Order: sequence, then structure tokens, then C-alpha cells
Amino acid sequence: MTRTRTIRGALVLGGLALGGLMLVPGMAAAQDEATPTYTKDVAPIFRAKCENCHRPGYIAPMSLQTYADSRPWARSIRNRVETRQMPPWHIDKSVGIQAFENDRSLTQAEIDTIVRWVDAGAPQGDLADLPPPAVFADDDVWNYAGLFGGPPDLILYSTPYTMPAVAQDAWWKPEVPTGLTEDRWIRAIEIRPSTVAGRRITHHALARLQQEEDPEDLGAASEVGPGILMEWAVGKQGEIMREGSGKLIKAGSSIVWDIHYSAVGEEITDTAELGLYLYPKGQEPKHRQVLSAWSTIEGGSDHLSIPPNAVTTTENFHVLKENGRIENYQPHMHLRGKGMQMTAILPDGSKQVLSRVSDFNFNWHNSYVYADHAAPLLPKGTVIALKSWYDNTSANRANPDPNQWVGYGDRTVDEMGHAWVNVTYMDDEDFAAAVAEREAVLTDDE
Repeated sequence: MTRTRTIRGALVLGGLALGGLMLVPGMAAAQDEATPTYTKDVAPIFRAKCENCHRPGYIAPMSLQTYADSRPWARSIRNRVETRQMPPWHIDKSVGIQAFENDRSLTQAEIDTIVRWVDAGAPQGDLADLPPPAVFADDDVWNYAGLFGGPPDLILYSTPYTMPAVAQDAWWKPEVPTGLTEDRWIRAIEIRPSTVAGRRITHHALARLQQEEDPEDLGAASEVGPGILMEWAVGKQGEIMREGSGKLIKAGSSIVWDIHYSAVGEEITDTAELGLYLYPKGQEPKHRQVLSAWSTIEGGSDHLSIPPNAVTTTENFHVLKENGRIENYQPHMHLRGKGMQMTAILPDGSKQVLSRVSDFNFNWHNSYVYADHAAPLLPKGTVIALKSWYDNTSANRANPDPNQWVGYGDRTVDEMGHAWVNVTYMDDEDFAAAVAEREAVLTDDE
């Protein structure tokens, strides 16, 4: 009950050891039984939280699919999970909303289990306790195909790009028509490099929606336009629209790709694929969702200036001109970026920290998707305050050169500051209904 009340403020913001003990007969046996083993206690954790990346041929430096794979790395595993560096989940657990649909972080109990296992010598255990192997979709299988009964309804490809073995980073921005002859609503999106080799050179891929809009089409989202469909990057799988909401893609529209490629010592040619799952005709959603890149830099990107050997903060404010539900939070910075906080300032002047990332890592681009009961409902007039901080000192191990002034730019050695935030916009009547429904759910939970 306490947890529900704690969360509420962030949800309906508009609507309101054994030392010194003597061992006795039987105690040693009991301790042995309590010692975690790989087969019984650790392997299930690795299956659920680690093996998606830690398997042969994927982005992690080693596999954790077997005991033989895992045992040599035991001490390193202990350090990484105890310090919460792995799995990569950088939300500050001391503040803000903590209920997420896609939370892959370890619980404290799971961390304690792994630490105790390593401290006990990382025993293997009884093979009969080993859980069945994890089953992963092939790289050519769309992640949401099973959920929606087949592959995406519309698949669009960027034009091919060849990245030389040795070269400066490249940004590929072709425009591709959707071929749609009628307006349709999107209920889920996936983006991916077309090949496994392509994943090695693709840092991220943006799909920007270009289309003519009428104010009536936009409805409550009229202040923001069509927005960006989605960004793919390491750490992101796709997006599924919440029930009753979707993204509108119009007849005659096109996709402007923005793909960041990096050389890896081998010439590779690849494309990016955009898969759109569409609502069936006659089942169009009531509310429109738009993805925005909200800047944390007051005055615009040209005003970002980070002195050498210094810690710098920036802050910017965005007013919700319509009621909305915040669906996710994804901070984006580069190598000097250390943290970002998103705060809601309500029309009555009260404030609520929604989410904070205190240990940003440029190698991972996590989108933190709020759970249904936790996605903030904010009335029009709410101010979203976004604050970023950058560490351009030698204390930042990711910093390539603390003696350089750093400004805004696309290159990894430059900096950025914005948050990818999906907002579902609602008119006054629907917003009041959503707030009432949320209050009813919270009351039932109590």
C-alpha cells in the first residue's frame, strides 16, 4: 500500500553474517543447502536477464549460456552486477517512478544471489536443476510477429550504404516514400539493421516522418506535428502503442532516414528496415501519440558550450499545450554526458521528479517505458523541465580529452542533450476520464 501511494504522486499528476556463531551439528549441511549454485540459482537469472546479449555472435564480449562459459568470468560478473553496471539499466532507483514495462534490471535479491554464488567459489550444482535453454528469435524474425500474428504490415528499407573498412563516421539520410495511398494508424514499430554484419556498423537509425498535416488530423497533438516514428539503437527493441493510441501515417508520406554508421575494420554494405504493424481498418485508435526530441539546452543547440576540465549543467523547459500521457523516457547525450532528469511542474506550481538517469552510458540507449498504471497523466499547462549534466574532467573514464572545449554536434566526440519522449495527447473530456480511471485502479490496489 505504501508503494501505491508513493507512485501515485507521479502517476496522476494532473488529477490530482554469521560472525561469532558456533557451528553445531547439522548447521554446515544447512549452510551448504543455502549456498547458491549455477544450475539452480544463477542460470535462471542469466536466462532471463543476460543471455539475450551474452551469447555467441552477439554484442557482449562473452557468452553466459553455460557453466563453462560463465565460470571464468565469475569475479567480473560479481563486480558488474553488484555495482549495477549490468544489465544496463541506468534509472536512478532513489527517485521518481520505478514501474516500467521493460525493466531488465536485477532485483536486490538476484544481485545478492550472484554475489553469494561467487563468494562461495561459484559452484556448478546438480545438472538436474539446470533450467531449459533459452530460446531466442532468429535475426531475420521480427520481434512482434508472434504478438500480432505475422510480420509487419508495411516494411520500408533505406537505400544501401557501404561503410569502408577505415573511415570517419558517416550519417546517411536518404528519403524513401511509404507508398501509402490512404491514411493508416500504427500500433507497433520495429527498426533494425538488415543483417548481423550491419549491426556492427550501425550506431543508431532514426525514421523521421514527412507528411502534410491538417490541424483536424492532429487534433490534440496539433502543437507538435507528425514527429519522429522511432529511433533504433543498441538497447532498444521496438515500440508498442498503449491501448487506444497510435501514430498516424498519411497517404503520400515518406520516411527520411538518419543513420549513423561507424567503421569497424571491414567493408560492410547494409540497409535499415522499418517494420510497421498497422491497426486493422475500422479499429483506429482514439488518441494520437507523437515522439518528440525535447532539448535540455536553453536557447538551442548552438548554446551548448562545455569548458575543459569542468562539470557543466544545462536546463530547458517545454510546455504541454495539450493534456497528455507520458509514455517513456530516454535521455540522449554523448561521451561527456553523465545524467539527465525529467521533472513535471504542474499548473499549480507543484513539482514531481518523473525520472532521473544518474550514470548515463553512451554505449546503451535504453528507452524506459512506464507501466500502464505509472505513465504520468499531465494536464495542459504542465512544464516539463529537463536538466542534463556533463563531466568533461579526467574523472570521467569515457572522456576522450578533458582539455577540449566541447560543443553540440553529431560526432561522438561532440555533445548533445535531449530526451526522446512519446506523448499521447487527449482532449479535456478524455483526459478527465483517464484520470478517473487511474484513480479507480489505485483505490482498488489499496
